[in-house]
Amino acid sequence: MAAAAAAGGAAASLTRSMLSIGQVLAKLSPEFPGLSSSKLRFLEVQGIVTPQRTSSGYRKFSPADVERLRLALTLQRDHYLPLGVIREHLDDVEAGRESSLPEPPESIHPRERSCSRAELIAEAGASPRLLDEAQALGLIQASERYGSSHVALLRALAALEKYGIDPRHVRALKQGAQRDIALIEAAIAPLLRRSDAAARAQASEVGPHLADRLDEVRTIFVRQALAQILPD
Repeated sequence: MAAAAAAGGAAASLTRSMLSIGQVLAKLSPEFPGLSSSKLRFLEVQGIVTPQRTSSGYRKFSPADVERLRLALTLQRDHYLPLGVIREHLDDVEAGRESSLPEPPESIHPRERSCSRAELIAEAGASPRLLDEAQALGLIQASERYGSSHVALLRALAALEKYGIDPRHVRALKQGAQRDIALIEAAIAPLLRRSDAAARAQASEVGPHLADRLDEVRTIFVRQALAQILPD
């Protein structure tokens, strides 16, 4: 009887520690301001967390669920990792298996910054003339402040220029990127047409994933063609 009473007390304690979706938002929102109930539901659909349900169908999150959510959101925010990779990592950790997370290339996910025109030119190691030409061709939008992606792009243009590849040659790459966007937009159009937040969150996840896959295909094609013109 004492064992049964202890078990009942433990169950009651666990029940008291369970949180509603609103309480989870209140607990995590200070650290993740963009978090919403729809985002939590989307994370549930993606298998990041599996809350219990009351007899009325309301979600109830355990302390372990909250910590799993906190870690998943941190990995997504700070490391730009896909939810599938995050889910596998969390599952491995909970099962006691070793897990190593891939580091995203800094060139793909540069940290945001802000710099002036002069700082942009200095950081990229480029000439003012090269920046002017890139802006005239629409490769870089003229602005008072520039971000990390502008620095990376101008740096790449400066490196290509040393081998006789000018911004006018690179303009075709931007046109190709616009065609890629058209493909991605068509692929995620069914999600974008839906009004629920979960579908839009999924579109935000799928879009970058498709962009990465298109980059992989393009790189393979270029390397295959390069292998045919280079000496053995």
